[in-house]
Amino acid sequence: MAAAVSVAVSLPSSKSTLLTSTRTSLVSQDRLSFTKVPYYKNVSIRAQVTTEAEAPAKVEKISKKQEEGVVTNKYRPKEPYIGRCLLNTKITGDDAPGETWHMVFSTEGEIPYREGQSIGVIPDGIDPKSGKPHKLRLYSIASSAIGDFGDSKTVSLCVKRLVYTNDKGEEVKGVCSNFLCDLKPGAEVQITGPVGKEMLMPKDPNATIIMLATGTGIAPFRSFMWKMFFEKHEDYQFNGLAWLFLGVPTSSSLLYKEEFEKMKELRPDNLRVDFAVSREQTNEKGEKMYIQTRMAQYDRELWELLKKDNTFVYMCGLKGMEKGIDDIMCTLAAEDGIDWATYKKQLKKEGQWNVEVY
Repeated sequence: MAAAVSVAVSLPSSKSTLLTSTRTSLVSQDRLSFTKVPYYKNVSIRAQVTTEAEAPAKVEKISKKQEEGVVTNKYRPKEPYIGRCLLNTKITGDDAPGETWHMVFSTEGEIPYREGQSIGVIPDGIDPKSGKPHKLRLYSIASSAIGDFGDSKTVSLCVKRLVYTNDKGEEVKGVCSNFLCDLKPGAEVQITGPVGKEMLMPKDPNATIIMLATGTGIAPFRSFMWKMFFEKHEDYQFNGLAWLFLGVPTSSSLLYKEEFEKMKELRPDNLRVDFAVSREQTNEKGEKMYIQTRMAQYDRELWELLKKDNTFVYMCGLKGMEKGIDDIMCTLAAEDGIDWATYKKQLKKEGQWNVEVY
């Protein structure tokens, strides 16, 4: 059970909506604003030793993640939960390449999700190709388990509006993303889930948690960080190191920047945040600053952390980021005589390398 402290959460919109609620938080009477802001060898190798002796009895694997009591698929497409949109606000600047919106839906506590899980959304309307209702789309949850209002009765998403031009020169709008970004407060939303265990947080409150995100891939990490830095729980108090790398095209695309800055103020020894703004920043070689480019500036430090049993890596966002990050790790591992593919496989088995890309 979490202890509650009062906090005002301010989300800017054309009507400057203010939400005040009971929030389990380390921040007392402070305001968190979604505002449009300007830019700114010695190796220990894990190994399994086997002998010709009689094989020991199989031991049940103990998960390093917060899996106990996790609920999945409570609501399915045929019988979705009907929630309501409580808030929907654009959180990118007007000059950003594309719109990203933060939205909050009511659940009345009926969707018992955890940090790192996802929900499905079924957009209204009929698919013109099939003549049937639209299929669900999955979205990573952007709020902690008790929600943005701290009452365990809401769930939040971070959604980018998909609009593109096809081969025929026609403008195409993503069905579900545009449905969600256009939602008005009070509108009904069909929700399924929750789903997923891949991205659940570590049990160890002293763990090192390295979070790698591009764009709206920040969603699960916002949920992690609200729990780690804005909430107080009787059974969990984060005392480790959280290190966030966030890649975006422009500074006006940086998501939740002010929140992360507030967290850094509260716990400067427990949080590091590095942004990679590809269209505005370059490295010392003049190369565009993608997330893997920023990581390369700390490559040896990251590698040393990755060799520890209580370091967990989480990756969420565009699939293209995965290869760049693998390339960095492959080089570092080779310097220490380690095959990265084998080592990563072992990390995955231990729940210490977690990927959710699209």
